[in-house]
Amino acid sequence: MIGIVAPSGPLRDGDLEDIKKCIESYGQKVKFSRSCYLNHKGYLAGDDFARCRDLEAMFLDDEVDVVMCLRGGYGAMRILDMINYDIIRSNPKIFIGFSDITALHLAFYKKCGLKTFHGIMGASSPRWDKFSYKSLVDAINFKNELVLKNPKHQKIHKIFGGIAEGEIVGGNLALIVSTLGTEYEIDTKGKILFIEDIGEPLYKLDRMMTQLKMCKKLDECNGIIFGDFKDCADEKDIYNLLKETLKDCKKPSIFNLKSGHCMPMLTIPLGERCVLDANEKNIKISRKI
Repeated sequence: MIGIVAPSGPLRDGDLEDIKKCIESYGQKVKFSRSCYLNHKGYLAGDDFARCRDLEAMFLDDEVDVVMCLRGGYGAMRILDMINYDIIRSNPKIFIGFSDITALHLAFYKKCGLKTFHGIMGASSPRWDKFSYKSLVDAINFKNELVLKNPKHQKIHKIFGGIAEGEIVGGNLALIVSTLGTEYEIDTKGKILFIEDIGEPLYKLDRMMTQLKMCKKLDECNGIIFGDFKDCADEKDIYNLLKETLKDCKKPSIFNLKSGHCMPMLTIPLGERCVLDANEKNIKISRKI
């Protein structure tokens, strides 16, 4: 059973019953947390206590195999200090989400060692397509090796060549930067860093990438995968900005992997071993040690 939680923003468009029907059409059973029905301050799905307790309750629920977030928005960071991480650690489950949910990906990995999934969420289920759902299922079920490939006609661009290996970590750029200086700060040392974002003008992307650079996060990682940057700026301008930011470290890096605020969308198993071949623009995820 899929348990849908709302640790961030409230449902803005659509209807929970329609979401339930859409997900059930894929042969899945669905259970909603109480906060999925709530709206607090206009931008939170219930108050912090309710959202936190709902999240913990889904991990404790024996009927639930998969915990999927309803949507992103804002709010996940507000509950990081409230979560009982012993519950998450003692009841590991498949956890799926992206965007604002990046805060939880980082916290669960750092506090519990939980490997999570940067993937599609409940609110977008009416727009799920075969590619996106198959990518989610493949990511959850792969045994030895998973190759991440864009949908047809969606090109991946090389920024700097080379081959890099390490555990893949990351998510939304704004959330990664927001956790810097906290106990949930991303550790990129020896890792493959994944970054995506939405709705940020070029100068804000510049500012956040510069902050990551000044914090040595770009120097410490082994390689970088840039995902989808929906409604941010012209693709060529983003590419040039990223290349300029990385010109000193020249880490193996690629741009435009279709994971982020896009549909179709690739699901990325975070915390797993990743081999990035930037020369061939290939990404392989492996559970082999």
